[in-house]
Amino acid sequence: MIECKIPLIGFIAHSGTGKTTLLCKLLPLLRLKGLRVGMVKHAHHQFEVDTPGKDSYELRKAGAEQMLISSRQRWALMSENLDEEPRLNDLLAKFDQDRLDLILVEGFKPEPYPKIEVFRPSMGKSLLYPKHPNVIAVACDTLPDEGIGDLQQLDLNNVEQIADYICHNFLDNQ
Repeated sequence: MIECKIPLIGFIAHSGTGKTTLLCKLLPLLRLKGLRVGMVKHAHHQFEVDTPGKDSYELRKAGAEQMLISSRQRWALMSENLDEEPRLNDLLAKFDQDRLDLILVEGFKPEPYPKIEVFRPSMGKSLLYPKHPNVIAVACDTLPDEGIGDLQQLDLNNVEQIADYICHNFLDNQ
């Protein structure tokens, strides 16, 4: 069970689908709505902290008030890990949640928390849903032929719609 005292929503997709690009557009819109947003990003490789052009740097510059990136080797607030991949709960505990309204997560597919799948049928890859049962919506650039069932479909090219969906479904009085 994920332990977070503020709303938490994640974004998952196959590599190269555009999760970070979407989040870099979404963060400023959420900030304009007066939200203080934290961001957790999972990395599958080694990384350097706060390097221009890298995802974590771009997400922080886009408006994440607190930015945490994690991989098997380390997580930034710069703490070296040995051989163990940190669990999402361990990382969420590092945030000052009293200073945030919302935490967005990029990755951590197997963890049980609500996720929006970013999907581009043109990439020729299959949906991650339903293998990942915590997917609650699919943001796609064209209507998938099949596979999303009753899930909410969001327009990947309409970031305002995605921001409104998050506010309406996860935040009070937004």
